[in-house]
Amino acid sequence: MSECSLDRPGTSDEARALRAELIGRAREIVPVLARNAARTESDRRVVEENIALIDEAGLFSIMKPGRLGGLETDLRTELEVSRELARGCGSTSWVATLTNVCAFFGGLFPDRAQRDVWEGAPGNRIAGVLAPSAEATRVEGGYRVTGSWGWASGCLHAQWAVVGFPVPDERGEVVDQGLALVPMSDLSIEDTWYVTGMRGTGSNTLVARDILVPEHRLISVPAAIGGRYGTEHADEVLYRSAFVPVAALVLAGPQLGLAQAALDLVIEKAPKRSISYTFYDVQTEAPTVQLAVAKAASLVDAAHLFAYRAAADIDQAAVDGVYPDYAARARVRMDTGAAIENAREAIRVLVSAHGAASFAETSPLQRIWRDSEVASRHAVISPAISSEVYGRALLGLTDGVTALV
Repeated sequence: MSECSLDRPGTSDEARALRAELIGRAREIVPVLARNAARTESDRRVVEENIALIDEAGLFSIMKPGRLGGLETDLRTELEVSRELARGCGSTSWVATLTNVCAFFGGLFPDRAQRDVWEGAPGNRIAGVLAPSAEATRVEGGYRVTGSWGWASGCLHAQWAVVGFPVPDERGEVVDQGLALVPMSDLSIEDTWYVTGMRGTGSNTLVARDILVPEHRLISVPAAIGGRYGTEHADEVLYRSAFVPVAALVLAGPQLGLAQAALDLVIEKAPKRSISYTFYDVQTEAPTVQLAVAKAASLVDAAHLFAYRAAADIDQAAVDGVYPDYAARARVRMDTGAAIENAREAIRVLVSAHGAASFAETSPLQRIWRDSEVASRHAVISPAISSEVYGRALLGLTDGVTALV
């Protein structure tokens, strides 16, 4: 995939240079991630060497506030770094991606809550689950919360979590849906992540038993969906970005890298592989393989173009200080779904072109295929739901499907 020109118009030369530097750092550690990919999968968690290398490269700081030790970049940078990491290991990229977007969520909270997380420990990482799968009681100064949240990608490597719960008033009636910052020391982890793909993400279940959430560590999810955040730092461009579009689009980053890794691998192996029961001594001579590789490369390019257009829309709106309207946010969901579908289809084409050897346990292709098939079905990026949302928006309908737009 050549460099895509769909950049946000407000990007400065300095920002582009930082992005290139961070992508370069990610690229340097790809061979290590690839070497550790099988172990990450068998251990059902990202190996610590990967975490340490990503941390040392500053790649957990991409969406962390600059005033608290982060790099505070933009969504395009996050996508490209996630893409690079996924070329080595899908699970590792997924964990880095979710950790970074949870840092973005952290930057939406009031300053006091952000300082709770990072002021004394700027290296702290956040995992999280938005679903309000808990119960809460209003108490003086905050809420007592009991519940569980799955699937919390990155929780095995985090010091804090963002979790959702229905917010009650003093009478116990639910009046809002909240997102809370909670130290991991207040939570336990239930080992529940037994899956076919993305096995190494350690996306287990977080459990809270009667924990106290101070009021300053809570923001309203409906307010955030509408662009009303808790942060007092309105001058920080990144934290003016649209809530759901960011939450959805970041998940395309690992898919871009998985598809690119599959394409690179098939092209590398084609001159060395024959096609069984044919007269083709090498795959490169076969028109069927040539056509498949061309089709896959086009799909990979399309996936990048859709994802980068959506990132440009989000980043430019944040630069301009304009919160995207419903139709604009719906198009980002559509672009995200299109990126996911194109990347997934590219991998399917490549697996078929490479042949049955794709499914040997020693082949990275089978892991790439499984990781893509699982991750691409995350509920927030469902291409079918995204299409429905966008189609209704084009027809002037702005409700009836999901609040997450």
